[in-house]
Amino acid sequence: MGLVNEKTLRVPGADLFYRTQGSGPLLLLIQGGPGDADGTHGIAGRLVKHYTVLTYDRRGLSRSTLDDPGEVPGIGTHADDVHRLLADVTSEPVAVFGTSFGAYLGLELVSRHPEQVKLLVAHEPPATQFLSDEKETLARLDAISSDEEAAALLGLDFDEHEPGVEFPPLTPRQEGNQVFFRTRDAPAVNAHRFDEALLLATRTRILPAAGAASGTAFARRCAEELARLLGNETLYCSGGHVGLITHPAAFAAKLRGALCAGSY
Repeated sequence: MGLVNEKTLRVPGADLFYRTQGSGPLLLLIQGGPGDADGTHGIAGRLVKHYTVLTYDRRGLSRSTLDDPGEVPGIGTHADDVHRLLADVTSEPVAVFGTSFGAYLGLELVSRHPEQVKLLVAHEPPATQFLSDEKETLARLDAISSDEEAAALLGLDFDEHEPGVEFPPLTPRQEGNQVFFRTRDAPAVNAHRFDEALLLATRTRILPAAGAASGTAFARRCAEELARLLGNETLYCSGGHVGLITHPAAFAAKLRGALCAGSY
């Protein structure tokens, strides 16, 4: 597996916890929702033989503490955190995989700092601006009143999973992360707009990805519409929106295949 190193990086307004493990080219994994550096463990453990895997806690989550506990970070702040994190670890452009909110941050990162990223695999970014029915989709999202409705809209299916995959009960830290994400990070998505001209002009190769089992969930449609905008293909991965958790072996194999195809 190689060495596992854990460090804390000082950035404006926060301390960021991050972890590197494995050996080979650097690969940054950006978790979605309330996930922290541990949230991509299932696929990270299957990639460390081939890559030096970098994961981190977003500011406000788990071990990444805020100077101002009441801060509401924006998309730009999070993207700049990733920019500073990569600059601390390497001076070379790297491959990045982001899922959901993490994919959203990845798109903002390559808009602002394309020189740092060779390839971005953006798995189901909730970027409704790419949808022709954006207003209707946003209205449905605003009207969510239960976890069941949220699961249906995002395609959050934990019932179908690979053998041996278990879902332990939430820890108090994870519950705190959920509250932070729901009240501070999630609202920032709807308030943010990407500069499509920058995405079209970026030197970074952007590969939108979607869950093969996501059906018509809006985040899958966002990925497919982004692919159309870019004139690119959509990479279909195992499972739904949370496929990297429910199908880690197959998901990691698909991701590695995409990275190898891009010579990363």
